[in-house]
Amino acid sequence: MTALRHDWNQQEVQNLLALPFNDLLFAAQQVHREHFDPNQIQTSTLLSIKTGACPEDCGYCSQSAGNDSGLEPERLLPLDEVIAAAREARDKGSSRFCMGAAWRNPTDKSLQRVIEMVQAVKDLGMQTCVTLGMLTEAQAQRLKQAGLDYYNHNIDTSPEFYGHVITTRTFQDRLDTLAYVRAAGIKVCSGGILGMGEKATDRASMLLALANMPQHPESVPINMLVKIEGTPLQQVDDLDPIEFVRTVAAARIMMPESWVRLSAGRSDMSDEMQALCFLAGANSVFYGERLLTTDNPGENYDERLFQRLGMKTVQITETAACDCDNSATATQDISATA
Repeated sequence: MTALRHDWNQQEVQNLLALPFNDLLFAAQQVHREHFDPNQIQTSTLLSIKTGACPEDCGYCSQSAGNDSGLEPERLLPLDEVIAAAREARDKGSSRFCMGAAWRNPTDKSLQRVIEMVQAVKDLGMQTCVTLGMLTEAQAQRLKQAGLDYYNHNIDTSPEFYGHVITTRTFQDRLDTLAYVRAAGIKVCSGGILGMGEKATDRASMLLALANMPQHPESVPINMLVKIEGTPLQQVDDLDPIEFVRTVAAARIMMPESWVRLSAGRSDMSDEMQALCFLAGANSVFYGERLLTTDNPGENYDERLFQRLGMKTVQITETAACDCDNSATATQDISATA
């Protein structure tokens, strides 16, 4: 059984990403089969419970108030609408319901309304995840007491490239929130966004930051940038799909027990590219036609793809490794984060 490591160095990760493609995928598939059924996939559904008008300046995000994306802000959804959406997701096969709010950080009053949503979704028999931006230690404790299963807060990219994408919060701010979440006993969902103009060394550094945490994130969402009109990253060059698959494979090798999720950008991926990602160790996706504010393949499309690949969806138990999705705040929508 592959041992869990938390002592990777930059050169090791760069060497891993630079392996011949067939060797890298073979190694990732071996690790994957040690820890998971290679033909099972977990599905989650993501709902934007509060959209737009976020004060952060994330360069990928349609929900940033500073980006001219044309998105109309919406207030926090009423509880009954959230329950209805969660029930529909459950009935379509999702095992986890993720809720994202475009905040820099929630007020205590807003947090209480989210807590009511968490409790209602759990009453439906689903696992719960939220992504609300930065938290205080006390807020993380309140979410734990409410029974929250996962908190999503993506680190987005490498510490070195981070300032090129976001200036309104620091990389350390993200790590602090993740530490509060972990200390409260909530499972961590944290990954990043590829294709923002970063270098291969940045992708290595991002994986290094995740894998060298004292405990690996139970869920590692890997997002492909969705280029949204009116955002600073709209014109960035496309990332080579093979480089995306390489990053998925490295994530699987470095974090053997984590659920690695294909998140934003799947609508722009061919079936063949997704199949390679599953071969590389991805074993979770978001179900549904929307991820916060960006398009996503519908459930019927995914079901047909899984059938063609001989894959079956699986319900997550607490004895299995876990997962969740998007980004810290308004997550690009998620090219962002839940």
